[in-house]
Amino acid sequence: IHCPLNERTLDLIDEKELNMMKSTAYLINTGRGGIVNEKALADAIDAGKIAGAAVDVLTREPISTDNPLFSVVRKDKLLIMPHVAWASKESRELLVDKLADNIRSFISSNPD
Repeated sequence: IHCPLNERTLDLIDEKELNMMKSTAYLINTGRGGIVNEKALADAIDAGKIAGAAVDVLTREPISTDNPLFSVVRKDKLLIMPHVAWASKESRELLVDKLADNIRSFISSNPD
């Protein structure tokens, strides 16, 4: 899942949608916390309704002990990243290269 969080996408994936998934499916959310209902996701993982999940975003960051995902029993079925899954060495190098290109472009178009 990779979409913005807004009034149409809040709880976009809830119990109903998770129940429609195959038991072999993995849910991956790299969009925004709140798109996936965390309680429904925790319940689906523990009930074996889906094979597992990976999330790079949470409704509230950093994760608090009252977050339902914090209490998932089947912890081997859940991967929680601290909102940095994008930050591979290659991604950071590309980001710096693009930034440098933008600065050079700005300087060359504004010689004064």
